[in-house]
Amino acid sequence: MAVTALAGCSSTAPDGPGREEETTKNDTTPAGWFGGYLDVTILPGLRLEDSPPPGTVTTLLAFVTSDPAQPCEPSWGGFYSLDRAGEKLALDAQVESFRKSGHDVAVSFGGQRGPELAAACTDPDALVRAYTTVITRYGINTVDLDIEGPSASDHDAAARRAAAVARLQAERPAGSPLKVWLTLPVSGNGLTAAAVTSVETMLEAGVELAGINIMTMNFGHLAPGTSMGATAVGAAEATHRMLSALYSKANRPIDDADLWNRIGLTPMVGVNDVEGNVFTLDDARELSSFALERGVGRMSMWSLNRDTPCTPGTQGQAHSSVASDCSGVAQEPGMFAKVLGTALAHRP
Repeated sequence: MAVTALAGCSSTAPDGPGREEETTKNDTTPAGWFGGYLDVTILPGLRLEDSPPPGTVTTLLAFVTSDPAQPCEPSWGGFYSLDRAGEKLALDAQVESFRKSGHDVAVSFGGQRGPELAAACTDPDALVRAYTTVITRYGINTVDLDIEGPSASDHDAAARRAAAVARLQAERPAGSPLKVWLTLPVSGNGLTAAAVTSVETMLEAGVELAGINIMTMNFGHLAPGTSMGATAVGAAEATHRMLSALYSKANRPIDDADLWNRIGLTPMVGVNDVEGNVFTLDDARELSSFALERGVGRMSMWSLNRDTPCTPGTQGQAHSSVASDCSGVAQEPGMFAKVLGTALAHRP
């Protein structure tokens, strides 16, 4: 994904840890949650209060990356330090106001543009401090690690990231666990090789993953008559099989239903970066129905910024270059969030 954030709805159902020593069905598996990514660095752009509900939301702010001049310091997309974002984007004030309205935020680290903190910061202690700075400043309980691009194939970065996250989880109070989602690239055949490495490294480090969120987008050439929705469904089915094997290999088997609850689906709404890949509202309906049927734990979208039709005032025009602030397809503003988010009603 390029740069963006997340919205989840309604009551405070916790992420289920699943059953790690047995594979019987967990009847207390929590309901799924919706979250659209929000790129806080696009100006002028959406503010937190502009995130389309429905209901109470948890918006995922994106992306925290390494500061270009200080690799172990977190920044918003390499453009704003945390302090600068508070001053110029009023981000701290937005978060405070958003929470007073009954909503919440989570933070996504990484993204396509990077540089991702674990790749740039080679000091393990400094890396933990960088993550902690963001978590503490915004008072978050859920983090999203978007691992793609060069960072996805960097094995040293994967090891540092996993070790840092394991430390962060171990240091949390017992009653306030840190929920960790991996957001990873897929093909129509499931997780990429680099994505598999990311999962394996986290499991080997003892990290308790809230889930694996797959980027169902930019699939490349599609066979005639094949929709983006159907391709996304196939990628999800393949990912489920692969994750089942990975968890079993790590001696942490999970039954099918619990594993679906640990899977997230994130399409890029409208025109994708790959020519011919267009995720329509019909695709959104197909993917949403599939998520309900399988009991998928999370539905996201790239992005809230793009969930509006292109106009002469936006960065891209319909059916032309991909824009960061519009979908490129005919739609009513907020329709993708409505279709993808209506059925999944719980916070992360």
